[in-house]
Amino acid sequence: MGVKAKKRDLKLNHEVEEEETGKNALPNTGGKAKEHIEQLQRLQTKDPEFFEFLKEHDKELLEFNDEDIDEDADDDVEDADGDVEDADLHENYKSNKPVVSEKEETPSKKSITTEMVDSWCHSIEENGKLVALRSLLKAFRTACHYGDDNGDDISTKFSTMSSTVFNKIMLFVLSKMDGILRKFLKLPSTGGKKEMIQELMTTKKWKSFNHVVKSYLGNALHILNQMTDTEMISFTLRRLKYSSIFLVAFPSLKRKYIKVALHFWGTGGGALPVTSFLFLRDLCVRLGSDCLDECYKGMYKAYVLNCQFVNATKLQHIQFLGNCVIELFRVDLSVAYQHAFLFIRQLAMILREALNTRTKEAFRKVYEWKYINCLELWTGAVCAYGSEVDLKPLAYPLAQIISGVARLVPTARYFPLRLRCIKMLNRIAASIGTFIPVSMLLLDMLEMKELNRPPTGGIGKAVDLLTILKVSKPTLKTRAFQEACVFSVIEELAVHLSQWSYSVSFFELSFIPVVRLRSFSKSTKVQRFQKEIKQLIRQVEANAEFTNERRNSVSFLPNDPVVSSFLEDEKKLGASPLSQYVSTLRQRARQRTDSLSESSVLYGEHSSVFGKSGSDSEDEDTEGRKGTSAFSSTWLPGSNSNFIIVREKHPEEKKSKKKKRKMEQQDKAAPRDEDVVEDLVLSSDEDDEPLSDTSAESDGNEDVEPIRKQTKKPKARSRGSKKKNCSPANKAKKRKTSR
Repeated sequence: MGVKAKKRDLKLNHEVEEEETGKNALPNTGGKAKEHIEQLQRLQTKDPEFFEFLKEHDKELLEFNDEDIDEDADDDVEDADGDVEDADLHENYKSNKPVVSEKEETPSKKSITTEMVDSWCHSIEENGKLVALRSLLKAFRTACHYGDDNGDDISTKFSTMSSTVFNKIMLFVLSKMDGILRKFLKLPSTGGKKEMIQELMTTKKWKSFNHVVKSYLGNALHILNQMTDTEMISFTLRRLKYSSIFLVAFPSLKRKYIKVALHFWGTGGGALPVTSFLFLRDLCVRLGSDCLDECYKGMYKAYVLNCQFVNATKLQHIQFLGNCVIELFRVDLSVAYQHAFLFIRQLAMILREALNTRTKEAFRKVYEWKYINCLELWTGAVCAYGSEVDLKPLAYPLAQIISGVARLVPTARYFPLRLRCIKMLNRIAASIGTFIPVSMLLLDMLEMKELNRPPTGGIGKAVDLLTILKVSKPTLKTRAFQEACVFSVIEELAVHLSQWSYSVSFFELSFIPVVRLRSFSKSTKVQRFQKEIKQLIRQVEANAEFTNERRNSVSFLPNDPVVSSFLEDEKKLGASPLSQYVSTLRQRARQRTDSLSESSVLYGEHSSVFGKSGSDSEDEDTEGRKGTSAFSSTWLPGSNSNFIIVREKHPEEKKSKKKKRKMEQQDKAAPRDEDVVEDLVLSSDEDDEPLSDTSAESDGNEDVEPIRKQTKKPKARSRGSKKKNCSPANKAKKRKTSR
């Protein structure tokens, strides 16, 4: 017992000295090693019997040097290893058994080879060894931090690796680690809710493995911030999605993951926005209220930042982002209502300030793309969940805001903005089945002087009203603008009336619009407008006769609940004259839009559909192929990496790179579509219109028509002068003058 007491006292003295000197704070560890060696020498002279006992049972204590200091004090996995080994040493000493240390002496810097990785993977998959798992996670940490500015840090056990080893480590860890951790923790192979992890956190098994889980998630987050390749980021996020349930135990990591995923969702290219959104949605489904608020606020903020400027190409991307926000609301509609109410209230306050102050700055805050796209977002949300009890109350205040925006500046230059507001109102009315007075907004547009006088600005360029908010003054006088406005008014008015074409009160609803349409048909001098208006009037009158015939045969009162079943069968078949007429108008509008678009393939066209690609039952073979293709390059993280890979380039690769450089130079030289944006700067040179033209607008159509390079052509007069000088008569005159 005396020997045991002496050894215990020796260790206690050593621990007290480490605490006093600050083991983790002092960079110079050579002094501590020297003091410990001197202490052991004094022990040999004072108590040789105890010294011989240490030689037999604890050689590590006697062979202490600088390299035996904790290799990675900051690494949670290293701390876990040390705790286990100290516990084994204590048990062996209590039972007077020989102490056998499993820790092998390794050099301070060790390179990772393919054989080492294969042995670790085999030991984990076949035997389920925890030691191999910890070694693999150390290698994974080295791979994730490869190239970081660590200096001469002796705490890193592994230092160098090749690109093949890096790819192998990343593929195995990202593909298999979720299943391995679930197997060690005895959890279901897939899925799970936050309650499952909360129960697990109270067990002893979690206390032993939480360092391993945190190391995996923390290092994966670090390399996500280092990656630049889209395919690598997409594959990493797809695999981390299955382990997102473990973020319940690490709130700080959860917030960082949400921030990174939101960044990739808003700014990524290719399939990365879809992958990031699926990661966020899966996180919200599994964690519930712990991350819903943060995701709702973050996605709305990212949406607002992306929709400040709009052109024909970026419009599709903005629609995709809006569809993602609306899809995320489905997770919890009650929480979504709280956030939607606050954001819609902010829009209402901005509109109220503009109505009260009537200043240019207040008008500018309303008549900009950011504000209009926010209205589009909440319109889509109300239309998607209009039948739900949670979001249906938002329809009325939203419709009031949109109507106020449409009437804020009633000038012809803002016809595109008013048409967008009218489209939103028609969508809301169709989704909730409530009447919204839209016809007055449309008929007021027809009575403006710009549409009742002959065009004086020529034919003009085609105008896409979906990609602009206002037009310039020269564009108002063109024939193309007048046609686009009149045809759009006819289409939206027909859509509005067709929504109530099966109502028992259709005749009363359509009476005033028909009277005003006839007035416009008589006042306008444009024959094509008269033709379109007369055709719409005929369809409305035919629909009124269609409803009146059935109304004469019914006996119920207008306030009878049976009114809702009036013409219900005909409505399902779409048999009313106006419904058939609207389908024809929509085909014509679609053809006109296709002719205006620059390209048939736009960004995000098919990415807004959420299907099987993001489901949990994703094919493992395809996932493996994606991972292999993503990590098959020679990329290594870090800019200061000492590992240099030299690869011979084929002639075809050199040619392709030259072509890419030429294309990049041409793209840089050509002006971008994103730079051509409708400016809403206000000026004081107009008395009738609070919003004025900008110097950048020539016809209000800049962001639709492609910008063509202008080549200088020689004038005909100059060519004629050259020929004239070269004629024989001119030569004779020159000769006479020279004589």
